[in-house]
Amino acid sequence: MASKTDRVTSSRAVRQLRRARTFYTGGVLLWAALTAFTASQSPGSRQMWVSTLLLAVFSGLLLTASLWLQRLQATAERRPAHHAAPRKATATRHAHA
Repeated sequence: MASKTDRVTSSRAVRQLRRARTFYTGGVLLWAALTAFTASQSPGSRQMWVSTLLLAVFSGLLLTASLWLQRLQATAERRPAHHAAPRKATATRHAHA
């Protein structure tokens, strides 16, 4: 059974991974545009290869963050729901005279 801190950590990790995934998506889009522009201006130049390298780095980071997020969400779905035990008394107690 997962403790409350595991659930808090899990939801915090999911929130942070979503932010990171958004950031990495922006990086991929930016470097893809810059790589295309640099390749059209000066194909085979050092700037084009640096842009290509940074595009690959951000793509790898995006892929990693997406996989981790998918795994965290899959483990959260597999967890059983925690239901508290009923608060009924097992037997009524009477004082003897």
